[in-house]
Amino acid sequence: MSLRNIAIIAHVDHGKTTLVDQLFRQSGTFRDNQRVEERAMDSNDLEKERGITILAKCTSVEWKGTHINIVDTPGHADFGGEVERILSMVDGVILLVDSSEGAMPQTKFVTGKALALGLRPIVVVNKVDRPDERIQEVLDEVFDLFVSLDATDEQLDFPVLYASGRNGYASTDPSLREGTLTPMFETIVSHVPEPKADEDGEFKMLVTLLDRDNFLGRILTGLVLSGTVKVNQQIHALSPDGKVVETGRASKIMSFRGLERVPVDEAKAGDIISIAGLTTATVADTIAEPSVLVPLKAQPIDPPTLSMRFSVNDSPMAGREGTKVTSRMIRDRLFREAESNVAIRVTESEDRDSFEVAGRGELQLGVLIETMRREGFELGISRPRVLYREDDNGNRTEPYEQVVIDVDDEHSGTVVEKMAIRKGEMTDMRPSGGGKTRITFSAPSRGLIGYHGEFLSDTRGTGIMNRLFEKYGPYRGPIEGRKCGVLISNGNGEAVAYALGPLEERGILFVSPGEALYEGMIIGENAKPDDLEVNPMKSKQLTNFRSTGKDDAIRLTPPKVMTLEQAIAYIDDDEMVEVTPKNIRIRKALLDPHERKKASRKKEAA
Repeated sequence: MSLRNIAIIAHVDHGKTTLVDQLFRQSGTFRDNQRVEERAMDSNDLEKERGITILAKCTSVEWKGTHINIVDTPGHADFGGEVERILSMVDGVILLVDSSEGAMPQTKFVTGKALALGLRPIVVVNKVDRPDERIQEVLDEVFDLFVSLDATDEQLDFPVLYASGRNGYASTDPSLREGTLTPMFETIVSHVPEPKADEDGEFKMLVTLLDRDNFLGRILTGLVLSGTVKVNQQIHALSPDGKVVETGRASKIMSFRGLERVPVDEAKAGDIISIAGLTTATVADTIAEPSVLVPLKAQPIDPPTLSMRFSVNDSPMAGREGTKVTSRMIRDRLFREAESNVAIRVTESEDRDSFEVAGRGELQLGVLIETMRREGFELGISRPRVLYREDDNGNRTEPYEQVVIDVDDEHSGTVVEKMAIRKGEMTDMRPSGGGKTRITFSAPSRGLIGYHGEFLSDTRGTGIMNRLFEKYGPYRGPIEGRKCGVLISNGNGEAVAYALGPLEERGILFVSPGEALYEGMIIGENAKPDDLEVNPMKSKQLTNFRSTGKDDAIRLTPPKVMTLEQAIAYIDDDEMVEVTPKNIRIRKALLDPHERKKASRKKEAA
């Protein structure tokens, strides 16, 4: 049976996972009467809720005697740690672009990595049945993108298919609006080369993904580059610098059949497989026969640019809602995450009660926090901060991002003004049709923390912002932070409507009557720049005097409820987000008002 290994690259919401569903159905991977969920590849709960791909996954289809391994890659640059390794397993890529939106920044990120590895792309213009399609302009954009990414002449001579993943057809003719995905299967088989594999050599495989299974332990996935591996064969793992990490046996070998891993007795060069049996080998290690002593070259990984402090929850409500609250449990979970997710780096603090977690961006760390929260953890999370570096001359540098914003023409002035305040430099501005403008900025990551919510308010929810790590550049100086102060609870108890009524006049409330509060917890935003301590638990004094008029019913505006990402973006340097399985609360890092005053005086003196 012939083999093909391909990856699918696409921006968020361009229809990649839906297209893979149709490939399954039309190749006969699913029985006709088999009930399969929509977007079967997005199996993780968070992926289904957010409609994005977070974890790279392998799958396969059989088509007319050809076994096609398909890797679904994440579209967000925050999960780029996955992308770089995956592309080293495949021999071709399908670049999927929306017929209206065209090539977006995250597409550029993954495509750049693929072209640099010499992979030849197949371009699929998806959603051709959209009423606002602009197929020819999108193809021109893709060609310009490839040229800007230094594609070779061979890579620029790419086949094009016009498809609708939802309706299950693809064609070489842009005017067709029916059919099947047969032209796509044919293009994959004819355009993507067979894996360059040495079946007679010694067994070697580079680990690109790591999973855990409750029964099998560590499962290492990768491409077999040479030789054959059989069940119970003696193997060892080599680190990228050539040291032997461990020796063991291949207790189980699994190949991909549709969405499932199927045990096989042996695997040959060129196939993507998973191996169980080793306990410490990790991503970027080489698994090979004991006679092999030279490791395979592993793809270097872009460094983390953002960090947050994860600490034990020390609020008065600690331990009431979560089951995993100790520093030991948090430590084990974070180090386990860092083991399988190479884009995350965990450092333990000296007091061993908190951990510095560095990653690619707010989304990646937000997904980790949300996952831990659902597993029963309670955490205190600090404001994100960027990781600075020094250049050769000893000057401080900071990470910059390329920000591409699509916005209605009427809001473009506001966006340019806000980005300028955040030290963003406009590099391009052009009309994108339909009364919209596309503006490109180069901005320090520091200035973008917390901007997304404000951006959505400024553009009435119609703007689209895409961010992509660009470079480390010169430090741009101080950036203005949050302009408003906060309302802080001065005691413990339950919020009372009678007390919250007058507080509404001072700003925006985050809590509703009956909610449990504690001293130092932030209950709202002050309209003025200063922090204000208030009593949200004050109840009406009862007397035996009758009032002449009936008491007016207190009507409160519904409180502003923040999501995890909004809360993390909102807090200042002296604040924290308390995350539990049931609640997200914002609080001061120091709950005692006297301690806060002392810290503030120290800061002013410094």
